[in-house]
Amino acid sequence: MNPVAAAEPSSSRSADLLAGLSIAGLLLPEAVAYSSIAGLPPQAGVIALFAGLVCYGVIGRSRYAIVSATSSSAAVLAAASVAVSGGDPSLRAAFAALLVLMTGACFLLAGAARLGGISNLIAKPVLRGYAFGLALVIAVKQWPNLVGLAAKQSSFVPLVGELLQRVHEWHGASLGCGIAALLLLFLLERLRRLPGTLLVIVAGIAGSGWLAEHGVVLTGVIHLALSWAAPALPDRAQWLPDLELAAALMLILYAESYSSIRSFALKHGEPVAANRDLTALGVANVVSGLFHGMPVGAGYSGSSANEAAGAQSRLAGLTAAATVLVLVLTCLQWIERIPVPVLAAIVIHAVSKSLRLGVFAPYLKWRRDRLVALAAVLAVIALGVLNGLLVAIGFSLAMLLRTLATPRLSVLGRLSDSHDFVDIAQHPQALPPSGMMILRPEEPLFFANAEPMLALARQRVLMQADPRQPLATQSSVSCVVLSLEESPDLDSSALEALADFADWLHARNIELRVARLKDAVRQLLLIAALPQLPPPTLDYWSVEDAASGIETPSMVMAGIKR
Repeated sequence: MNPVAAAEPSSSRSADLLAGLSIAGLLLPEAVAYSSIAGLPPQAGVIALFAGLVCYGVIGRSRYAIVSATSSSAAVLAAASVAVSGGDPSLRAAFAALLVLMTGACFLLAGAARLGGISNLIAKPVLRGYAFGLALVIAVKQWPNLVGLAAKQSSFVPLVGELLQRVHEWHGASLGCGIAALLLLFLLERLRRLPGTLLVIVAGIAGSGWLAEHGVVLTGVIHLALSWAAPALPDRAQWLPDLELAAALMLILYAESYSSIRSFALKHGEPVAANRDLTALGVANVVSGLFHGMPVGAGYSGSSANEAAGAQSRLAGLTAAATVLVLVLTCLQWIERIPVPVLAAIVIHAVSKSLRLGVFAPYLKWRRDRLVALAAVLAVIALGVLNGLLVAIGFSLAMLLRTLATPRLSVLGRLSDSHDFVDIAQHPQALPPSGMMILRPEEPLFFANAEPMLALARQRVLMQADPRQPLATQSSVSCVVLSLEESPDLDSSALEALADFADWLHARNIELRVARLKDAVRQLLLIAALPQLPPPTLDYWSVEDAASGIETPSMVMAGIKR
């Protein structure tokens, strides 16, 4: 046996064991802290941590992903459960467990349906704007815990107003404890070798006796007696709203998880098993829900800490789960003594990484999607974490439809020194062929833009070819070439609009030739059998062929693909 080959697995296992030991001290206090965001008892976060680490470690694919409760899922769960429970803690916990179970079921259904690309429904600017707005909301909502204030408001703007109005009620010792913890966390993050969060937790526990004497609230008793029961099913009228909440929570969790998993996979040149990860996250959420835990996903902070600690495989996550179990069994009485302002500081520090304006710099530089990112930030602040995300997604889709539905039609001409056809508006030296107009839609034809696009084509024909020339000097058009290279398919609305355009041209004795058709579009037009578009008019492989009248039906019949 090769001793070098034998040493490599042993070295990898040692690295995973060390990584698991290192991140356990970070994950446990974060789990307790995220429970407070969700408005659930501390054990909900700890149970979610076990479920996520073990289930993903057994089923998942990513070597670095750490699946646990996340700040975003905790915030969404809080918003959803408050709206349903009306502030009743027992009803809130029961609904939270049901929602986590339904979220897990949505993950499992998506995995079975192989919908691994579902996260692409949320555009990157939406995600970044949402993350920024959510981090701001979470930080503000943690401020009452940091200053020892029992806030009455929960929405962002009213809460900010209340905090400012009641500055004189801020508890001095709590404020000093929280600010000291925050400063220490930001200082220690510069020293990557030191577990900053763990050191702050230890310092908080060490000073908990003195802090408690001065009125600082401690975490309190954590009950970890595992018991599970079938959740109370909602009323018939409540099924659809609950399912919508679960689907939204799944979409948020998977978008966040997939972004994290994909980032590390690209960094290390590894494949991404999206459908397998959907299943792993589904099982983890079902298990967490059965034991009244929180929703779980692959957060970036925990995964990056795992990578930085030297993890080589999923064994690191399983080691972290075992280490957390040991800590809970042996050190639970110390965990209960963590000051609440310290936990608030940990949460604020964790979300501060999303509060960087630099993430919006590319959109300002590219002059693309600025409104989408800004709308996501404002929607979360004004409408809450759940409705804000849904509105931001809807706004991004509306902007996309607006772009696609805006007709952009180029008139092509030939450059004198080549066979290339280019947009005459961008290349003044290009000239359209005599008696011919070549049109190219710059967007795929579909129901929202087909009619306006071909209406614009009619205008171009009526203007007679070259929009740069006065109408009196333009020659008539006897042939129109329509290049559909941007359209991979046509829906029924686009097909009807194209038929109307062909009829309109035929009524004016103008020939229509269609160039650069995709195979699927050509097959559709053959099935449609439009009288004004017989098969020979569809067999032009290029604009050059169409302009020259060169037909290639024999090649198409031979099965040669474009």
